[in-house]
Amino acid sequence: MTGNDNFGCGSSREQAPAVLKERGVSAVIARSFARIFYRNVINIGLLLVECEKADEIRHGDVLEIDTQKGVIRNLTSDSNLGITPLQPFMQEILNCGGIVKYIDNRRGQYDGLECKSIPEI
Repeated sequence: MTGNDNFGCGSSREQAPAVLKERGVSAVIARSFARIFYRNVINIGLLLVECEKADEIRHGDVLEIDTQKGVIRNLTSDSNLGITPLQPFMQEILNCGGIVKYIDNRRGQYDGLECKSIPEI
């Protein structure tokens, strides 16, 4: 899913990003995000990507997002777009699948799965 400036403005509850995740959205890409929406997306374990050139992505484009290298590869247009890297602690929360699992892992309560690196999507 892509958006422009201040994506998620007016959304102060976790239900909005939770619905996106439930509907199968694997990442939200926008030029910028409303701060509360930004944290809610990270807290539920949905990948959030700030990309200055998000408006160059078209509906139906096939993308690969590499958070480690800081790039979106647009396989449809054969182009690359730079992304703003996530803060390391936010990447750790994503690696765990959300804030609840992150805290559980920090407490040693793994629920069968330890946190791992987020795969490319």
